[in-house]
Amino acid sequence: MWALLLLIGAASVSANLQDLSFDRQKVFRVIPQNDEQVEILNFLASIMQVDFWQPDSVTLVKPKMQVDFRIEAEKSYEVEDLLKESGMEYQVLIDNLQAAMDAQFDSKARTASHSYEKYNNWETIAAWTADIAAQNPDLVSRSVIGETYEGRPMYLLKMGKSGTNKKAIFMDCGFHAREWISPAFCQWFVKEAVETYGKDTVMTTLLDKLDIYVLPIVNIDGYVYTWTTDRMWRKTRSKNANSRCIGTDPNRNLNAGWCTLGASKSPCDATYCGSAPESEKETKALADFIREHLSTIKAYLTIHSYSQLLLFPYSYTYNLPANYQELNSIASAASKELASLYNTKYTYGPGAKTIYPAAGGSDDWAYDQGIKYSFTFELRDTGRYGFLLPESQIKPTCEETLLAVKYIANYVLEHLY
Repeated sequence: MWALLLLIGAASVSANLQDLSFDRQKVFRVIPQNDEQVEILNFLASIMQVDFWQPDSVTLVKPKMQVDFRIEAEKSYEVEDLLKESGMEYQVLIDNLQAAMDAQFDSKARTASHSYEKYNNWETIAAWTADIAAQNPDLVSRSVIGETYEGRPMYLLKMGKSGTNKKAIFMDCGFHAREWISPAFCQWFVKEAVETYGKDTVMTTLLDKLDIYVLPIVNIDGYVYTWTTDRMWRKTRSKNANSRCIGTDPNRNLNAGWCTLGASKSPCDATYCGSAPESEKETKALADFIREHLSTIKAYLTIHSYSQLLLFPYSYTYNLPANYQELNSIASAASKELASLYNTKYTYGPGAKTIYPAAGGSDDWAYDQGIKYSFTFELRDTGRYGFLLPESQIKPTCEETLLAVKYIANYVLEHLY
């Protein structure tokens, strides 16, 4: 078996997942049963380009863990032979990545204009932020909190009726570029807020009594790149000194156990923590805004995908947060709310213990700033489509997630501190 691995390795030197032809690329799911099988995956990752989807780095793989990864077309048969020979449990989640990418666009709403039931490119989303604010001046205002590495404005929507001494909730989407369902949710949330204000009692109360900040996309440059060049891109698009590899993982770039567990010091890795905390213009803009509004922001929600999880601190340590019981019961109740619509099952708990350790994440950072209610959502699905969730699932995904977000927001309103 190791001979087979070496053979694959020898042929892989020139291979690179950035050759951007996704035709016949495969996504495998394996469950290594012991340390030797974990070692095989480590070796595989060392001799060829392996794009880990879950967990997001080979260093986090442990026995009995479900592992999803993408392999280029030329190597997929050899990898499959290797998995068979090693006796590792595996299945092919996606047989042809390009076909899955094409199949994403299955919405009936094939308009050039903005739609809540399709994936919108950045230009469309940017125009929408202006429109939604212009159409709802008493409920929505738009500001710019910074600009990206490539110079794009970072638009923030502030929602709520004007009032004095209002507390706030901050929600962001699109930390990781390829998680397209995430920005789709932020847009959906804003739509629901303006459309149901004055009709839905919970939403009306929330907007009367709280401000809700919505940052539709954190990693705009990366998101644009997923539309123009590489659908599977994750990181920012900043240049790294002394490296040909581009980008930093913005969700490993905050000063919360920065670059310790579950983050990489190598600029070529998907989980690269950056040259320093807040080295990325995007994370610095986000962090600066939250620091400036710490006296009012009482909850922080960040939306990711995939795997159907509702997580809370900590991810950079196995230690539990001071208000663990409270956060756990909120997550439990919010997950029940979410499941009430389509019976979508979510797992909840503190990040490090529930999935794997990851340092430098925004939820831990916000919590350590004193924001007591801090949650990360990992939206649909559990791997059948992974990052390529079809547009036909945008509506049900957003509808169910909205129930959980409203539950959390209402709880925060009733427990202001």
